[in-house]
Amino acid sequence: MMLRTARAALYTMLPLEAVIMVLLVSGVALPPLVVTGVEVLVPAVLVLQAVALWQVYRAQRRGGREPRAALRGAYEQLVPVRVRRLLSFDAQGMVSLVLWVTRRRHGVPPGATAASYHREVTVLMLGFLMASVIELVGVDILLRSWHAPGGLRAVVLAVDAYGILIALAVIACYVTRPHVISADEIRIRHGAFFDLRIPRTLVKASQHRRNHNETGMLRVADGVLALAVNSQTNLIVELSEPVLATRPLGRQVEVHTIRFFADDPATAYAALRADSFGETARNQPKIPAVSPNPQAPTPTQAGGAVSDLRR
Repeated sequence: MMLRTARAALYTMLPLEAVIMVLLVSGVALPPLVVTGVEVLVPAVLVLQAVALWQVYRAQRRGGREPRAALRGAYEQLVPVRVRRLLSFDAQGMVSLVLWVTRRRHGVPPGATAASYHREVTVLMLGFLMASVIELVGVDILLRSWHAPGGLRAVVLAVDAYGILIALAVIACYVTRPHVISADEIRIRHGAFFDLRIPRTLVKASQHRRNHNETGMLRVADGVLALAVNSQTNLIVELSEPVLATRPLGRQVEVHTIRFFADDPATAYAALRADSFGETARNQPKIPAVSPNPQAPTPTQAGGAVSDLRR
């Protein structure tokens, strides 16, 4: 009950506080009763969140979890998975911006093949980025012509600037988080929104096949996951048993076949095949050496079988 109340209060308070802050910054005079009510309500909601977090944390500790694990468990219970996923997108986007500036990539170990998929996505995102910049300038000019308060213009400018930052972060995620193909696993990604790690032992077959009729970024039907870029996929991985894939907002689904896109599908497919052959060769039993046997038939009698085996 306490947990549900804390969540409801948080969902109600955040938008209300944002609206009031915009009004205050814009120079709108609010009734003193409203301002006083907000000043009392905000600390009350914060106290309620702290109490709920403490109760869940204590329950986790009584269950035998370590302090850090208990705190994480309490956070996961208090904050819904969709909100956590959205917050993680922002955090990973900021990390990707740093990686992009420093020309580094995320999660690509030495010896692995990195298969990029960002070329067509980057073109679309650059178009969105340019539109955001034009909107920022145009809206500011419009607000100036309407003699809007400086505070309101500052809020609109901050929102538009944040949108530009998010667009850059999305591009950085696509550039710095490629698909990864190694001898141990296949990691299929879509920026910060999707990340599926598949052990090589579960890979039954792989194909290089183009499909230009995909719908949406991610679609799952009958255990087949299609992870498209600009409505296209060009690689297919079939699994010997289903795995759990986490959709962008946290819902999990079982999939046994994955269709995805790579900028250079031929190179990615060659890496898939090469690692598969290497894994097969390592798993094959070795042929034992032939020990001398005085009773064994001579090479002539055995039709050259021993000689062939030694070769």
